Amino acid sequence: MQIGVATFAAEGAIGPHDLGRAVEERGFGALFLGEHTHMPASRPPDAPGSLPWYYYRPLDPFLALSAAAVSTNRITLGTAICLVVQRDPITLAKEVASIDALSHGRFQFGIGAGWQPEEIANHGTDPATRGALFRERVLAMQAIWTSELAEFHGRYVDFTPLYSWPKPVQQPYPPVLVGGNGPKVVDRVLAFGDGWIPMAFDLESLAAPIADLRTRAAAQDRGDLPVTVCALAPSPENLARADELGVARVLFAIDAASADDTARQLDDLAQVATPYLHTV
Repeated sequence: MQIGVATFAAEGAIGPHDLGRAVEERGFGALFLGEHTHMPASRPPDAPGSLPWYYYRPLDPFLALSAAAVSTNRITLGTAICLVVQRDPITLAKEVASIDALSHGRFQFGIGAGWQPEEIANHGTDPATRGALFRERVLAMQAIWTSELAEFHGRYVDFTPLYSWPKPVQQPYPPVLVGGNGPKVVDRVLAFGDGWIPMAFDLESLAAPIADLRTRAAAQDRGDLPVTVCALAPSPENLARADELGVARVLFAIDAASADDTARQLDDLAQVATPYLHTV
């Protein structure tokens, strides 16, 4: 089981090149970054119960991961998660293929449909139909990655034949990890994903859907679709239980912070995860 870190790269926090190096030096296996394109003004940063400061000042995850890619050699780099319904699929397909090339095939594409209706709507997307749009944009990107001459014709995504390079280093494309914890998430993983990346605030609640995913994937001859759990509370007991459930990767969440504070957070997590860390 691989142990990694999920966080935001943010203005005023440790730079992503130093963050990637710090994660790799401590033996972790992965660095995944989240994103918000913006924060609606209806959610001011100084209001009671507001989100952490770095939700308001995040860097673009693909640019940040590019910096982390050139400062690391081993760790997996990913998004947790990329808000696909807020991005143009033709441009996003190129960004994914580009970071896969820059990282020499170390990228994994964690994706989701978003949770803030106003943020989604500001991109011209109807929050009520974001699920269908999400599916079509992923399928359209997969067509671009796998076809020299790609086209797609759906209800929400429609484009004529086009050429787009680079193609991903990983074949047929970087693993697509579908986010979400809802009742239909296993359906989405099986429809257009290569794995599942749920939030793990309640690890036991994931036991049944992990078993369901494994059973249904086997029935469809899909193999063992890996599960990456995000934001698991760091404890030896939680790690042992995740391993028992067959989780492929655990991502511990850390706050975006200064270099010194980030080092302290990573050191604390490394003590908990020592048996699982890369020691070579």
